[in-house]
Amino acid sequence: QGALKAGRTVAVLGCGIDVVYPRENRRLFEQIVAEGGAVISEYGPGTQPLPAFFPARNRIISGLSEGTLVVEAARRSGSLITAEMALSEGRNVYAVPGSIWSDTSAGCHHLIQQGAGLVTCAADVLKDFGVEPAPVRRRKKPAMSADERKIWQVLSFEHPLSVDEIIMSLPDGEMTNLPFLLLQMELKGLVIENELHAYRRAERE
Repeated sequence: QGALKAGRTVAVLGCGIDVVYPRENRRLFEQIVAEGGAVISEYGPGTQPLPAFFPARNRIISGLSEGTLVVEAARRSGSLITAEMALSEGRNVYAVPGSIWSDTSAGCHHLIQQGAGLVTCAADVLKDFGVEPAPVRRRKKPAMSADERKIWQVLSFEHPLSVDEIIMSLPDGEMTNLPFLLLQMELKGLVIENELHAYRRAERE
């Protein structure tokens, strides 16, 4: 969703292009195509996703890109596979540092130790490609329901929380429709779900 706001997006699937995985991404798939992007796959129509397909498709992601930026990654992560493939293809690799206590930043820190470019803002990447970054205009935060605001209050930008951790942090300690609310907040661009199914705020305040 962040890429859609900035330009054209290409999604590379680990299944057939007629298989939406995960299913809740259907609207996102449609939006990518509607806004001039593409959804591509090396697998034939009807091919169901298998764990081995995702590391394999990462070589296509790195091959399509002049540079690979890893925003969050655990120490054992598909994102690191993509970064390694990018290096083998002679592409630039960048990583965003995070908290030393965050499991989802461990992979980024490893890449930086191995020589990946440390990124703190878009200009750190754009300068390598001779592009002058446009002035940043902060967007207005979407309206939130009372329950969404409760969730927002317990989340941070730096430390993703699992669903169980969010429940334990809520004042009432319970919210039966939490998965639905998190999905709604993700669609609004308020939160981001990482590969470990933990959630954080989409923007630093």
